[in-house]
Amino acid sequence: MENGIRNQGLAWQAAIVDLDGTMVDTVGDFEAALNRMLDELCLPHVDRGFIERTVGKGSEHLIRTTLAHVGAAVALYDPAWTAYQRHYLSINGEHSAVYPGVVEGLRRLRACGLPLACLTNKPTAFARPLLARKGLDGFFAEVFGGDAFERKKPDPLPLQMTCRALGSEPSRTLIIGDSSNDARAARAAGCPVVLVSYGYNHGEPVAAAGADAVIDRLDALPLASVLA
Repeated sequence: MENGIRNQGLAWQAAIVDLDGTMVDTVGDFEAALNRMLDELCLPHVDRGFIERTVGKGSEHLIRTTLAHVGAAVALYDPAWTAYQRHYLSINGEHSAVYPGVVEGLRRLRACGLPLACLTNKPTAFARPLLARKGLDGFFAEVFGGDAFERKKPDPLPLQMTCRALGSEPSRTLIIGDSSNDARAARAAGCPVVLVSYGYNHGEPVAAAGADAVIDRLDALPLASVLA
């Protein structure tokens, strides 16, 4: 393990990495799936700006917020959810791209001997195929989606359960994400957290999310000094 990875003198034991907005830019996938869903329901489209502000809290929240945004009846949620799942699975990864520096950053973390987990609010059935399609699945010992536990981020439970699966202590498990969801969950779970500057933070400045550090690329993670 790289000697520079330290948490107040203690070596990191593991790292947990978010997916959407952290490793993969998936707004194009969301846009395609949501607008096909809306076409099926004869509703107006949503744009990328709305999606960037809305994603990150799970697909259920995304669908409900989208329906409210276009003025649709709440009763349309069930058919909307069914249509969205079908369309998303049909295009998953087709309109998305891995951010620069992600593969290199994951390689650096693995080279330090850290077991890695991907923890996302995206449904597991969407997350696993996306990681595989983008060639990222081999980096992770564990993959947990938003339906893996009783609650989603920003609740600390998913982080606590993921630490348990990795066999790591929360205080020695580095969280890497892109939004206040990740920062809030990490703080509540007792984990250190680093956020990337380019993701989807609900339209808010990521610098205000309360992370220990903000980086511009995953391979810019200062392994020799971060949080030292």
